Amino acid sequence: MAIDITTLNVSELEALSKEIETRKIQVAEEAKQNAYNEMLAIAAKHGVSFEEVVALHSGKGRRSGLKAAAKYANPNDPSQTWSGRGRKPGWVHEALEAGKSLKDIEI
Repeated sequence: MAIDITTLNVSELEALSKEIETRKIQVAEEAKQNAYNEMLAIAAKHGVSFEEVVALHSGKGRRSGLKAAAKYANPNDPSQTWSGRGRKPGWVHEALEAGKSLKDIEI
């Protein structure tokens, strides 16, 4: 099925290029559909629906919006807290410089 492109003119090359791009899209879509069908078959083999499997794993990864529980509180303003993750707030630095330890400001 080799095509000798050295004999093609510009318009023939353009037409061939468009055919190639169209075929690439079709092949990619067919691959996705085949993968999906295989996943459905595997889920069915194990007696579960594919949607259940996806739902089980959709919560994985970074959980945006969930904050870690506070572990430390500012002794001068208990409404200011810190989870111990990320950069230390200024009040933590001030407390440490004043001679307190992290144990002293734990909640």
